[in-house]
Amino acid sequence: MLGQHRYALQTTWTGNRGTGTSGYRDYDRSVTIAVAGKPELLASSDKPFRGDPARWNPEDLLLASLSECHLLSYLHACVQAGVVVVDYSDEATGVMVEDGRGGGAFQEVVLRPRVTVAEPAMVPAAEAAHAQAREWCFIANSVNFPVRHEPTVAVAG
Repeated sequence: MLGQHRYALQTTWTGNRGTGTSGYRDYDRSVTIAVAGKPELLASSDKPFRGDPARWNPEDLLLASLSECHLLSYLHACVQAGVVVVDYSDEATGVMVEDGRGGGAFQEVVLRPRVTVAEPAMVPAAEAAHAQAREWCFIANSVNFPVRHEPTVAVAG
């Protein structure tokens, strides 16, 4: 399945209060993100940047992308290693630093996956599968900051 994969979406600003961007406080940061055949995603900027805290922001979406990509890559690595995962959750965190010039960048993301496997003998392979997942994660391979992993593996029952 080698090849190029293309993705498309439409992002629409819905925050014009009637005067457009006539001033920094005169417009809403509301955005609708749409992908054909999927529910629309209501987004905004983060609250410190005058956004709506009830909506997804770009920083949330980046962190979610990294977390989900690792999860999906990890499940695949486990299948290949003969590991039966029965539960998986992640408490991901990220640190973004403003640069004082109106921009900024993420410094790092830490993924803390908690994995439960079916049998005690699967624990070593389940732990090793995180390294393989890191190599396979398209999103982690696309960012210019460290994505660290602090996994925990437990046995069901």
